[in-house]
Order: sequence, then structure tokens, then C-alpha cells
Amino acid sequence: MRTRLLLGTAAALAISLLSGCSGTATGTESKPSPTRSATPTPTPVDPVAEFVSSRMSHMSVEQKAAALLMLHAPGLDPAPLRASLDQGVSGLILMGDNVPAAPDQLDALVGAAQVDAELPALVAIDEEGGDVQRLPWDTVPGAEALVPAPPRSTTDAFAARAAILDASGVNLNFGIVADVTADPDSFIASRVLGTDPAASGERVAAAVSGEHGTVFSTLKHFPGHGAAPGDSHSSVPSAPLTIDEWRAGPAIPFQEGIDAGAELVMTGHLAYPAVDALPASLSPEWHRILRDELGFDGVVVTDDMLMLGDNGLPEYADPNENAVRAVASGADLLLYVLPADPASAGISVDGLVGAISAAVSSGRIPQARLDDAVERVLTLRRNLVEGIS
Repeated sequence: MRTRLLLGTAAALAISLLSGCSGTATGTESKPSPTRSATPTPTPVDPVAEFVSSRMSHMSVEQKAAALLMLHAPGLDPAPLRASLDQGVSGLILMGDNVPAAPDQLDALVGAAQVDAELPALVAIDEEGGDVQRLPWDTVPGAEALVPAPPRSTTDAFAARAAILDASGVNLNFGIVADVTADPDSFIASRVLGTDPAASGERVAAAVSGEHGTVFSTLKHFPGHGAAPGDSHSSVPSAPLTIDEWRAGPAIPFQEGIDAGAELVMTGHLAYPAVDALPASLSPEWHRILRDELGFDGVVVTDDMLMLGDNGLPEYADPNENAVRAVASGADLLLYVLPADPASAGISVDGLVGAISAAVSSGRIPQARLDDAVERVLTLRRNLVEGIS
């Protein structure tokens, strides 16, 4: 050891390397214990993503196309509701004709219709309160009573409403109107949560907060019906705003609701020609704005697609073509309030599925666009098993 202490640093290092780091050139010192490498931290497994990926790997293009649909089947018999779900669609929308006399009866009806315990169907309803509601046992205040009240009243009201929906078997509410207008003559005036963007945004966020953890929340009707005079049930209303005017006004309640955690945004059949002449439900540009500018990464659902065919415009007369255009533009879930005889509306599930599948085969709808939409919808459904959060 005395010899090594007298060596220069460089010489000692060279000897150490030549001797395999044994400590001395003669190897008389014991070797140090080998250094243990740190055990890497395993990447957390997302059980929802894992399930969805596995399920999608076994789905055909046709099954994926069907998963983009949400339908209405009239009546109190669970068999037609179940038959819709047996076709592979992802959800049901309940209307007044599906509502029995009491919450437990509706819960039983919905339960009898479900077909897949691992991937429950989305069960939606328009339960805003006030002018638009389906459940006679919902006595919670609606928008007109909430607008003049503090935002906390909106949180309380939507929390109470969410509990009513949950007890009734409903897991998704199309109930938060993010439109804003100060025009008392607007067809949507009685349904807005504020007459200016700031007040509306505050109450929209409060409504999302109230529903959070109980039912999925939906903001409607993007990009904002209040600025577009007319009723989209019978026309394609047009808003005169520029994109900058939209950002400074109608965008605010949607942004507030998205930031509060809304799981869905519903696109409206309305146009802002300065941004895109197409109705938002068919507009790639509005879907881009929703994703890229507002940062929404949840499910984009259309308003009732049959409304497009009811406006009398020839370019929207083909329901299958409308479905293809909606998916291609960025919609994830297509809503259809079907009549008792869907054929009377010139529509069928097979026709919609066939049209979407053919558009994927031709490249008109990229496979990645279809898969992205299916992944979002199935993730929402699987969260019903893991727990709404």
C-alpha cells in the first residue's frame, strides 16, 4: 500500500484500470462490491386504456362505425332499447316517451336494456330544468331561476339534478346550455345560464362542478346558438360574428365549462360564415378550434342528426352522407332521435354503419380518425365501470 501512496494520481489510475479495479497492481486488496443498478419505476397501467385497446383490437370496421351512434327507441318496453344496443351502438337517448311514472321504474327499464356489463351503454337525457326536461319528478330550478341567483345556486341545482338522474338510471346529461344571449326574443333565451359571456361562463362551470362525479356533463350548442338567430330544428341559423368576436364572447362559457371538466361538448347545426359556411356539426374548422384552441379532449357529440334533414336544404337531405361528413369533420358520437318507424325518416342503423364503413374503406374517413373517435367513446363507457370521476 505504501508504494501506491507514493505514486502520482495518473499512474495510480492506470494501475487500477490494468488490474481490473482490484485496488493495487498485485491484487492483494479485496474487490469492492459491484454497483447495483437502480430498479426502474414501472410505468403505471391505465386500466381503462388497457381495456379499450384490447376491445378495439377485436372490432371490425363495421363494429367501430356502429359504436359511434347513439339512438332513441320509443316506448316503455326494454326490448326495442335492448335491440338497439344489440346492434353495437354506444348509447341511448331517452325522450319523454321513455319515461314511466317513477325513478325506480326508469332505472329498471334502463337496466333491462343493457347488454354488456364490461362496457355499459351511455344513457343520455336532455335534463336542463325549466323549459327542457323529461323527468316529471325533477323539481330542481332551471336556468331562468338560476340566472339572477349566485353561481353557488347553480352548483347546488345541478348536483341535485345529477342525483335525480343517477337514481333514474341515467349516466349522461345533455343539460348544460353554454349558449349566451341577452335577446329576450331568442328561442333559447329561457335556457341560457347568463345574458353575458362572463356570467354565463361562471354558471356553466358551476353546473359542471355540480354534476361532476355523478353523471357525465355536456356543454351545448357549440360554438354558440345565442349569436345565431333562428331555430336549428328547422333551419341552419347563421351568426354574423368574426372569429375574434366569437373568441371574446360566445367562446367564453364553453372554455369555462371545458376547464371545469365537462366530458362532452355538443356541436350545433348552426353556422358562423366568417369562420366556415358549414354548420359546426359538419365543420372540420370548428372541430379544430374546439380541440386546438379550447383544449377539449373529451367526446364531441352532435345535436340530433335528423334535424339536418328537417331544414329542407337539399345538401343535407341524405342522412348517410350527413353521418359521413360529421365523422370526417371530427365528431365522435352521432345522435339520432329516431321515430317509432325509422324507415319513415329514410334512415337505418345498417345504412349509417355501411356508409361510415365505406367511407373508411375509400379513405374519405381516415382509419385513424375512426379509431380516435371510437377510443374516446369507449373510454367514456368504460369509465362507467371504473367510476365517473
